[in-house]
Amino acid sequence: MDRKYIDSVSDHYRPRPHELIHIDCASHTYPDGSIGIHDLCFRVHENEIIAVCGANGSGKSTLLEHLNGLLLPSKGNINVMGQRIDSRTKKDLWKNVGIVFQRSDDQLFAPTVLDDVMFGPLNLGMNRGEAWDAAMKALRVLGAEELINKIPNYLSGGQKRLVSIAGILAMKPKIIALDEPTSDLDPKHAEIIEKVICELKEKHGISVVLATHDLDLAARIADRICIVKKGSVIAEGRPSEIFYNTKLLEMPD
Repeated sequence: MDRKYIDSVSDHYRPRPHELIHIDCASHTYPDGSIGIHDLCFRVHENEIIAVCGANGSGKSTLLEHLNGLLLPSKGNINVMGQRIDSRTKKDLWKNVGIVFQRSDDQLFAPTVLDDVMFGPLNLGMNRGEAWDAAMKALRVLGAEELINKIPNYLSGGQKRLVSIAGILAMKPKIIALDEPTSDLDPKHAEIIEKVICELKEKHGISVVLATHDLDLAARIADRICIVKKGSVIAEGRPSEIFYNTKLLEMPD
């Protein structure tokens, strides 16, 4: 792995230009002693799609939960938008980094789709009119405006995923992280989600971090691939560099 972008750990570390997120040798150990990530280094640049690929338990979801402060590292540094993240600064991270969870039911809770998508904008301080406008714009971007009066529990899996993304998009973040966004979807909705991910970058300038088992999806849409194993990024590069590396792909989990 080319590690020349990694700087030594320092309280005075400053991210390089155009880096929205820089994780510098971060580790996280869960209360039961299991290791989520270990000496992991990761970066997100402006206007790119990064696919984080690895086996179950490799640390993909744990990495995503560090991007907006849901988890804090046991050691190491995380810088987001030029600010080092700690217990004091993590509270505002969600304004710049939104996460779409693998299970949409973990994210949807309001009585109607419109209420759900408006929730984030209202918490940003928008009045109801502004929040309505932001929610409707996000739903239109995703082609889901006809769902506004539906009860989230009664939506299909693909519709729930679209509404979950709309709720994040309505807050206008700089980065959206999606955990297995096409898992358990039928081909039609998986294709819709793939198109949405590409448009987040191409039309809205949002950087996307995508944790996925779908290597074909990663190869089609990612600008950069990060392979995660046992909690660390063991390789990264363009899809052509990663997916034609037979020795890397044949490594045991």
